[in-house]
Amino acid sequence: MKNRAALITAVVVTAAIAVPGTAFAAAHAFRPDPTRAHSFVTGDTPLIADGVAIGKNVSWYKSSGLGPAARNTTPGVSAEERYIPTDVFPGGELPAGVTLTEAQGINALMRIGENLDKAGLSYDDVVSMRVFLQNPRGAEKMDFAGWNRAYRQFFANTNLATGEVLDVQLGSATTEPMVVNEARPSRFALEVENLPVDGWLVEVEVDAVYPR
Repeated sequence: MKNRAALITAVVVTAAIAVPGTAFAAAHAFRPDPTRAHSFVTGDTPLIADGVAIGKNVSWYKSSGLGPAARNTTPGVSAEERYIPTDVFPGGELPAGVTLTEAQGINALMRIGENLDKAGLSYDDVVSMRVFLQNPRGAEKMDFAGWNRAYRQFFANTNLATGEVLDVQLGSATTEPMVVNEARPSRFALEVENLPVDGWLVEVEVDAVYPR
């Protein structure tokens, strides 16, 4: 009997050593409010959240992946140029420094906004985002900087400590954001070899949480 008790004690001690802190994790783990989503954000002006915890009773919405709409009907444009949003860039003419990925990113995020609106949501309600980027024709890699400029037109453009609206970049120029929004979604971005529509450089999918 003593040997059996000693063996059980040894197994418990070994397990505690092998997985340090397990016995204490439950007491210290963050538990989100069951009816809320909590974004973990570092600093006052971060680009994205570190992550998001979604309570078990939260109602949330997952969008389909959306790329840019074909807005540019100017004769002779390339497949990529067809997705320049002409309501933002009249005639499909891009201002200094604005890249095709940036223009398409703005276009795709405008479509995301329309999609959210149909579901009774807005950009403010977005808590996570997945982004797929294709390298522009002739480029060796994706235009991540151009995407980030497009993203900041709609997200992460306020100072969380002061509420001040931050200026953002549109190509080489500094402007006010198209949509003022303090939300910082958790996010990943991947370069992919080919997106499903010829000419797309950007595709975006989001998760949004319904306000209580």
